[in-house]
Amino acid sequence: MIEKVREIFKREADAIANIPVTSSFENAVEIIYKQVHGKNGKLVTSGMGKAGQIAHNIATTFSSTGTPSIFLHPSEAQHGDLGILQENDVLLAISNSGKTREIIELIDLKNNLYPQIPVIVITGNENSPLASKADCFILTGAPEEVCILGLTPTTSTTIMTVIGDALVVLLMDKIGFSASDYAKRHHGGYLGMKSREISGKG
Repeated sequence: MIEKVREIFKREADAIANIPVTSSFENAVEIIYKQVHGKNGKLVTSGMGKAGQIAHNIATTFSSTGTPSIFLHPSEAQHGDLGILQENDVLLAISNSGKTREIIELIDLKNNLYPQIPVIVITGNENSPLASKADCFILTGAPEEVCILGLTPTTSTTIMTVIGDALVVLLMDKIGFSASDYAKRHHGGYLGMKSREISGKG
């Protein structure tokens, strides 16, 4: 079993190392920066199922690091939550297959309300319907899942998380986000205490 664990870790690490690093990362950062920090909009993330959980995590991480963000459930969006969108927002949609019906429908609904809102997509399929609707798409490299059935989102969600982390860190650098800024948004717990210590405001 120890060897199996090592093999799982190796396969996931290899998948991370093989994420295509292209200008899409820079393009995505510029779009988010322009909409959120230039036009006072917000980042709205969305995904279905496991991808939705990753999208929610990305939203909370962005919010704590100076880029206001919120998760929008694609199904709830069809029942009124689409109203969270405002004209200067940016939508980050996540789908490994790029064929998730609810996400494709979300973009269509968004276009009916605010067609000018740009769409960034994280997907494993550059030829997918979702990628075709994106202003910018970031490819995961479409790694094989470590799930023994090859079905359960495992490696793919690891990759989505890593890509989200990269976008967060790039935005932090672009806006000059400091420990003092962090402390103002994350007051509680160990991280709040540590950020205040680093910023000299403990």
